[in-house]
Amino acid sequence: MDRSHRELLGPGGLVLDVRGRPGPPPLRFECAPGGRLLLRQGELPVLLGREEQGGCSREGLFVHRLAGYRSPLPPPRSARQRRPGNWVHQYARWLEEAPQDGPLHEGRWLLGERHRFPTYVWWGDFLRDWPGGHLDWCAGGWEGVVPLRPLSPEDDPRVRVYRKHAREGTLAPVLLWWVTLLDGWVVLDGHDRAVASLAEGRTPPCVVLTRVPDEEDWRRTADEVTQGHERRTERLAARPADPGAERQRDTLVRAYGDVMSSLPYEPAPTRSWPLPGGAPAWDALARDAMLQFPSD
Repeated sequence: MDRSHRELLGPGGLVLDVRGRPGPPPLRFECAPGGRLLLRQGELPVLLGREEQGGCSREGLFVHRLAGYRSPLPPPRSARQRRPGNWVHQYARWLEEAPQDGPLHEGRWLLGERHRFPTYVWWGDFLRDWPGGHLDWCAGGWEGVVPLRPLSPEDDPRVRVYRKHAREGTLAPVLLWWVTLLDGWVVLDGHDRAVASLAEGRTPPCVVLTRVPDEEDWRRTADEVTQGHERRTERLAARPADPGAERQRDTLVRAYGDVMSSLPYEPAPTRSWPLPGGAPAWDALARDAMLQFPSD
């Protein structure tokens, strides 16, 4: 595998341009007809999903997690957590070095620190129940958090250690993956740290992993945006000079600059692959897990 190219975005972020990984990654989503979804790690299924049908065009998703998920990161030791360092760069390196368990495939990936979320993300839509759950897409989207293994109790010995780090402000970040197929986040690493932080009444510190557009895609969009901006500017320039036109021109320029600066870092759709065997294969996995989704 070629070494990923890194675009530094300051102390709290970077973009990994992953090369040499053209095929499906070990941790990948696979889809089949009828709104069927599978998250697989290697050959092991770790999440089954089935879209709910109802009044909304996309009502929601029923999910069922299965045992066996493995974090792509090594557990952070207490001494490492207390030592100052750049967690974004550390997590990027660990993800690059986790070819057997991680989600990286060829393309551009943004990793960044995040400490603030809408209240509902962690305090309302953190999917604590195991193994099943429902992601409600109808009320303007979901944006909650899906753990990939059972959550430990707040008095678990490891969680107690992490709670002390949370109180000290030295807790290693939770690693979240933004998944457009779920309209929410998946916990890749840090389940116990998330529980510890929430038990202390704090929003978990996070490093978020987001797929962003490949360079040729965002540059193509940039060309289209530029052409539209030039047409609007030309129409405005043809008007008689007046203070209103000048204000509109300033607004156009600011809006154009904002759009152009954000294009390389806008979230891109999460890639999925066809599920081998299609719907019958998914149905067989559901039967093996003794599942009966409400949409069946």
